[in-house]
Amino acid sequence: MDTTEAKRVLETALLCAQQPMSPRDMKALFEDQLEAPQIRDLLEGLQQDWAGRGVELVELASGWRFQSRGDMRHFLDRLHPEKPPRYSRAVMETLAIIAYRQPVTRGDIEDIRGVTVATPIVKQLEDRGWIEVIGHREAPGRPALYATTRQFLDDLGLSGLQELPMLDGGGLAPQALPPPADDLLSGSEQALLPLDAAVPTEPATSTPPPDTPNP
Repeated sequence: MDTTEAKRVLETALLCAQQPMSPRDMKALFEDQLEAPQIRDLLEGLQQDWAGRGVELVELASGWRFQSRGDMRHFLDRLHPEKPPRYSRAVMETLAIIAYRQPVTRGDIEDIRGVTVATPIVKQLEDRGWIEVIGHREAPGRPALYATTRQFLDDLGLSGLQELPMLDGGGLAPQALPPPADDLLSGSEQALLPLDAAVPTEPATSTPPPDTPNP
């Protein structure tokens, strides 16, 4: 298969995928005949092909996908005028602490915020798919350790924690960590950033697959 045909196959698969497509899936698409560097070259070529259009190919934490560009959001919102969910300051502060200091316990969060973390706040973030328990601290009561998920990064349009906004006052964003075996990413940092401007009220619009006719 030549490069032009391989790019065409990959483009079709990405456009029809309902979720971000992982490098492993891409290799399977070509029956492992293409190596990771060759697939990345194809992806970069597709990014150039789609430059300047209303849809872009982006790399996220869980893989690659086509999605609408940010400047198209205003127009797409006309199709869905209902207001997306908003999050309270307490929820956003809790999420920011977890994102920049993970893994953390509820006690850690309470020490930083200076107030008790209500159970509904944690549950709201868990239900949204942004945080999960990744273990327990070896301390009295073995409190649960919370970390952000790949879904959290996907919804922000990020490929890793290192792409989170830098902290006010010259602080650094979290360091990139090796990908874990499960669906969680964990990292560590020392400061707090309110993520109101970073976390979208809803994820970027991904390109839906074409309708499949019934047999």
